[in-house]
Amino acid sequence: MNYNEPTEEEKNKWINDPDNWIWGIFYYNPKDKRLFPPKKIKQFGYTTNFANPNSVFALLLLMAVLITLGRFIK
Repeated sequence: MNYNEPTEEEKNKWINDPDNWIWGIFYYNPKDKRLFPPKKIKQFGYTTNFANPNSVFALLLLMAVLITLGRFIK
């Protein structure tokens, strides 16, 4: 077990902490290193951690790919 890695209990506390959500919709937690942590209601999927630059880059890359594909599918 890696002692530097947070426990599942700690990760769940981060998700449920309202201080980690900007306007209640944007997840921002510098302690959380996951690219796409689950949303508050896990059945709704995943969100972007805007405090993690790699997560924001991955989101922008995904959006660029989808826009490019959308232009070719016309």
